[in-house]
Amino acid sequence: EDPSWEYVPDTAVQQPETKEKKRTGERRHCKWCAKYKPDRCHHCRVCKTCILKMDHHCPWIYNCVGFRNHKFFFLLLLYSASACNFITITMIPTVESAVQQNSAFAQMFLVLFAETLSAFLGILITFFFFFHIWLTFQAMTTIEFCEKNTKNQSYGSSVHDRGINGNIRAVLGDWILLWLLPVSPPSGNGTNFNEPEADALLARALETDRGASCTVQALPNLRTQFIENLILDRI
Repeated sequence: EDPSWEYVPDTAVQQPETKEKKRTGERRHCKWCAKYKPDRCHHCRVCKTCILKMDHHCPWIYNCVGFRNHKFFFLLLLYSASACNFITITMIPTVESAVQQNSAFAQMFLVLFAETLSAFLGILITFFFFFHIWLTFQAMTTIEFCEKNTKNQSYGSSVHDRGINGNIRAVLGDWILLWLLPVSPPSGNGTNFNEPEADALLARALETDRGASCTVQALPNLRTQFIENLILDRI
């Protein structure tokens, strides 16, 4: 365990900075786990433990949705909504055929029940899935959404916002080709959300003619130096 989150910390251990604090300015702590809480961490009374980047406790999976499994829950909604809507659409000809042919009561009942159930679940899960897409774009969890709703705060601002690309990677992982697959969860340890993760494509080193390497952030300085040298050469 990380000693920096102990409720009685060691003075020799550097205490991490957090954005979420009490009104008194002190670090948040859990009175049940006797630990200091990282940002976005909450205690679940059902699971009886603190959950990193807790979104909510889901009774359907009988587990908490947090940092370690947020991507898999997001994909579960995607797969479930897609399957239910696919069943609903592809069963329409079967329902029409059963009605037109005056099928037996039991057969017609099962067909209509299956169509109604798949349509109901498809609509419900689709709306829930779109809600989580919106939460992802806003860099919020369900708990943070409820807290803002309780305090009548704006939903358009979050201290953990990294931009659209960064917010998506914070949930679905760093590799865009693996976003829709249940592999490659987000990097990090779920305790530090202070610094945005660098984009691997934008931070790639660019080799110059002299063999030196520079990052994209250094290009403005190189352009300024080039202009200054050009002016000095003409003078």
